[in-house]
Amino acid sequence: MKIDKKQIIRCLELAKQGMRNVAPNPMVGCVITHQNIVIAVGYHEKYGEAHAEVNAINSVIDKSLLKESTLYVNLEPCAHTGKTPPCSDLIIKHHIPNVVIGCIDSYSEVAGKGVEKLKAAGVNVTVGVLEEKSKDLNKRFFTFHNKKRPYIILKWAETKDGFIDLDRSDQTLDKDNWITTPYSKKLVHKWRSEEQAIMVGTNTAINDNPKLTVRETEGNNPLRIVLDLNLRLPQHLNIFDGSTPTLVYNFIKSEQNDNLEFIKIDKVENLLSQILTDLHNRNILSIVIEGGAQLLQTFIDQNLWDEAKVFIGEKEFKSGLKAPRFDKTPINSLQFDTDILNTYLNA
Repeated sequence: MKIDKKQIIRCLELAKQGMRNVAPNPMVGCVITHQNIVIAVGYHEKYGEAHAEVNAINSVIDKSLLKESTLYVNLEPCAHTGKTPPCSDLIIKHHIPNVVIGCIDSYSEVAGKGVEKLKAAGVNVTVGVLEEKSKDLNKRFFTFHNKKRPYIILKWAETKDGFIDLDRSDQTLDKDNWITTPYSKKLVHKWRSEEQAIMVGTNTAINDNPKLTVRETEGNNPLRIVLDLNLRLPQHLNIFDGSTPTLVYNFIKSEQNDNLEFIKIDKVENLLSQILTDLHNRNILSIVIEGGAQLLQTFIDQNLWDEAKVFIGEKEFKSGLKAPRFDKTPINSLQFDTDILNTYLNA
C-alpha cells in the first residue's frame, strides 16, 4: 500500500501540470511500473488530445513489459468514446494486469464503467488509494458535472473591524481603501491564474475599476464577467479594454464585439441560476466571485458557493460598507505577513 500511495502522489503531481489546459476535462496523471521500477509517466496535457494513460503507454519503448506491469492513475480510466478512444480499451489491449486508481469518476459517462470493463477483462483493479486527495484535485470537474454549474469560489478582504470598503458617499474621500498587503495581492493573482472565470458586480467595477487580470504572477487571464443589469458602466473602465474575453450579463441586450460579449438575461427568472447555467453551457468549470458585498451576499444567501477565501487585514475603517454576513467556521486560518486568510468549505 505504501508503494501504491507513493505512485498515486506522483500521478497527482503529474496531473497538476495540465491545470488550465485540459478543462472541461479533469486533470489526470499516470505512472507505469515494472517490478516496482517506473518505466513510463504521462499526463493529460491539453483538452481534446491524448489522455494520461495513452501518453504513458505510448512512451513505453518495450511494450512487452506492459504484460507484467502496474498502471497507476488518479482518476478512473474512461470507458466511453469522447474526443479520444476509451483508455480502458487501451489498457486491456496491452494486457496490463494491474491497475491502481485514486478515485472513481462520478461523471455519468464513466461512473464505474471503466473499472467494470477492466475487471471483466481479468485486470486486477484497486480503487480508493488516496481517494480524498484525488477527489479534491478534480473538485471543479466533479462539481461541474454533478451540479451542472461551475465550482464557485467566494473571495473578499475585510478590515479588522469588519468592513469591505470605505464610505463611498463621502465625495471628499481621499483615503486608500486597500486592505491587504502586497503579498496577499500576489497570492490572489496566482489564484486568478488557476481558475477559468472571475466575476464582479456593477458597483465594484465603478468604484475600484479593476482589471481582473493576472499581473503579479505568471499565468493565463481568467474570463472576465461583470453583472451590469441596466448597463450603467462607462466604456472607459478597465474591464472594457479588450485585453481579454469579457462577458456582461444584463437586462437590455445581447451583442458581441471582439472580446466583449453582452448577454441578455430575464428579469423574472433567478439571476444567478441563469448566469451559472450559461457558464455551464460554455464549459466554464470554475469561477471566482470577487465582489462587491451585495453580489457576494447574494451567492451566500442562495447557498451557491463551494469555497470561500476571506482575508482579514490589520486596518480599521471605523465606518463604511460592511463585509458579507457569513456564519461559518473556517477549515483553516493562515497568517500572511500582517493578514489572516480564512478558508471555508461549503460541505
